[in-house]
Amino acid sequence: MAEITEQIAKEVKEIIIDFFANECEVDTSEIKDSTHIFDDLDGDSLMFLELIEIFKEKYDLNIELKTIGKYSVKNPVRTIGELISMQMLIIEHENAILNIS
Repeated sequence: MAEITEQIAKEVKEIIIDFFANECEVDTSEIKDSTHIFDDLDGDSLMFLELIEIFKEKYDLNIELKTIGKYSVKNPVRTIGELISMQMLIIEHENAILNIS
């Protein structure tokens, strides 16, 4: 678990935007917090798994995919902004993310 600093928040946003720009072949300037991952970028669930692995490695996270899956069922992610927020919660709380109300 890590405290979310301004630097971490900036890194998370940059990593996510760069990832989707690369994977979906769009310019980073076209990706905003309100950009819909599925409708606007033709993203898919495999991209989420790739991102999770990137963040697990970068921040040495101990979180199970089933935990993220359970959290996502109750808190679906549709936009880049929602994904950024969820990823910061994962970094901050890891497996305890399910205890957040």
